[in-house]
Amino acid sequence: MHREIAVLGAYIPTLIPLCIGGAALTWIVDRLLAQVGLFRFVWHPALFRASLLVCICGALGLAVYR
Repeated sequence: MHREIAVLGAYIPTLIPLCIGGAALTWIVDRLLAQVGLFRFVWHPALFRASLLVCICGALGLAVYR
């Protein structure tokens, strides 16, 4: 995979669209976990959401750059 993507003549790193997609995926997973009621068992929900975002973006980055 290329390390950068051309958007309107400007090159951006591939990780930027991956993180945007990861944020959307995190939002979907967050809604599903809230419906199930998992956040009742989480000590700090905001910290859990932030770490979920980091894990999903990291997994997408590893999948693309591997």
